[in-house]
Amino acid sequence: MSSNRMSHGAIIVSHGQPSDPDPAEATLAELAARVAALLPDWSIVSATLAKSGALEVAVEKTGTDALIYPLFMTDGWFTRTMLPKRLGREDAYILPPLGTDPALPDVATAYLEAELAQRGWVANKTHLIIASHGSGKSRNSARDTERFVEALAGRMQFADIRAGYIEEPPFLKDAAQIETTQAICLPFFAAQGGHVIDDIPEALNQAGFGGSRLDPIGTHPRIPSMIAAALRANI
Repeated sequence: MSSNRMSHGAIIVSHGQPSDPDPAEATLAELAARVAALLPDWSIVSATLAKSGALEVAVEKTGTDALIYPLFMTDGWFTRTMLPKRLGREDAYILPPLGTDPALPDVATAYLEAELAQRGWVANKTHLIIASHGSGKSRNSARDTERFVEALAGRMQFADIRAGYIEEPPFLKDAAQIETTQAICLPFFAAQGGHVIDDIPEALNQAGFGGSRLDPIGTHPRIPSMIAAALRANI
C-alpha cells in the first residue's frame, strides 16, 4: 500500500442479510461508530452489500478515495470482483478482509485464552473446532480458514485443532463429534448472521457437541481497534 495516501475516509463493508437488510446494516453502523471513536480525525462509515443504495451513499459521504475495509472472512470473488464492480472502480483501495487480517489470530488467541481461564482448562487438553462457511464452488473459504487454523496452532498448543464447514467437507457436524466436553467451538464468521444463529447450532447439536460455543470472532470487542490499526497503517 502507498504511504503517500492523503485520504482519511474509510468504508467498512459487509455482506449483510438480503432477506432482512436493516438489522445487519444497523449492527455494522455500530461497529463503524466504535472504529470512528478510535480515529476521531477520520470519516468512517459503513454499508452492507445487501442494503440497496447503502454503498453508494457511503461513497458519497467519504469520497471515491476512501479506504475500503471488507468485513468478510475470505479474500475471493466478493473482494476482488464484486466489490470493485459495486464501487465502480477497478483501482478502489480495498484492504485485506477481516478473515485474512494478520492481527486476527492474535485477537483469537486472547479470546481463547480468556475462555480457557474462565473454565479452568488448559489448552493442551482442550479440543478446538473452527466453524467456517466453506464453499462447494471455490477453495478460497477453506484456504483462508486453514491459514487461520495454522496461525492459531503456532500460537497455542491445543490437544487438537480442526475446521468444520457449513457448505463443504469436512462438515461441521462431523468435525464436532468429539468424545469430551472439554472442547471449544469458535465460529470463523464476521457477524451473528443466519449461519451462526441457525446452521452452526444445528450442526453442533447433530454432533452431540457438549463443549463451549463462542460468539463469532468478528464480534470480539478488540475487532474495532484491529480495524482502526489496519486503516491507520494504510494512509
